[in-house]
Amino acid sequence: MPEALPAEYDAPLRATAGRRDPFGNRILYFSEIGSTNDEAARLADHGAPEGTTVVAAAQSAGRGRFGRAWFSPPGAGLYVSVVIRNPRVAPLLTLAGGVAVAEGIRAATALPVGIKWPNDIVVNAGLGGRRKLAGLLAEASTTPDGLQHVVLGVGINIRESAYPVDIAGLATSLEGELGRAVDPGVVLAECLCALANRVRALAAGEASAVLARWTDLAPSATGSRVEWDTAGGSFTGVTCGIADDGALIVRTRDGFEYIRSGPVRWL
Repeated sequence: MPEALPAEYDAPLRATAGRRDPFGNRILYFSEIGSTNDEAARLADHGAPEGTTVVAAAQSAGRGRFGRAWFSPPGAGLYVSVVIRNPRVAPLLTLAGGVAVAEGIRAATALPVGIKWPNDIVVNAGLGGRRKLAGLLAEASTTPDGLQHVVLGVGINIRESAYPVDIAGLATSLEGELGRAVDPGVVLAECLCALANRVRALAAGEASAVLARWTDLAPSATGSRVEWDTAGGSFTGVTCGIADDGALIVRTRDGFEYIRSGPVRWL
């Protein structure tokens, strides 16, 4: 069952109500849940309106792309899922969400985070390396009548934690990078404000502005060597930006490839 929203969230959400409408106007909070995306999808299936937001301090079954587990221990992160119903925004929602989370974190903490295609929020770790501190997962529900809703889930590492061995060298947190305490209520409120702004832009047909901002925040999308797998084997190339549909453009010795799904390894 949902619990009372902790006091640390109250003031930031009240202060930003006019900027983030409708996101966060209805919030359901859990100290621990299986998956915020699953709960948001359940609510959406029962008619929850756009902007309905599920927040948790921990997840026992958090997940990322391709069904990968998302490390979500108590006291370490902020886990949020929102319901979006406008079909016009769905095609570019992952990219718009990445822009929103990066902008929200920057506004809340002044940490100069960036984006790695398609859905990782990262910080520069020196010598061209990057550490991941947040990720997004968009999951759509469709019927023969078309798109019913999209749930956009966000996981943000707020505090340092004992990360699993396979991600220990790749993950980081806001407090670990800043060396000071971070108010998760402010992070949540600013991310919801930025999401509202970017979703409004997509709904108004301003996709080009969203893609331009994504490009500004994702320098590795141009000039970086990458490798990816297909049914025909593994291929390498150099990134050349993104297409209008959000595909990653990669130049190879044979021409250009447009990667729309599947894992990409950054070399």
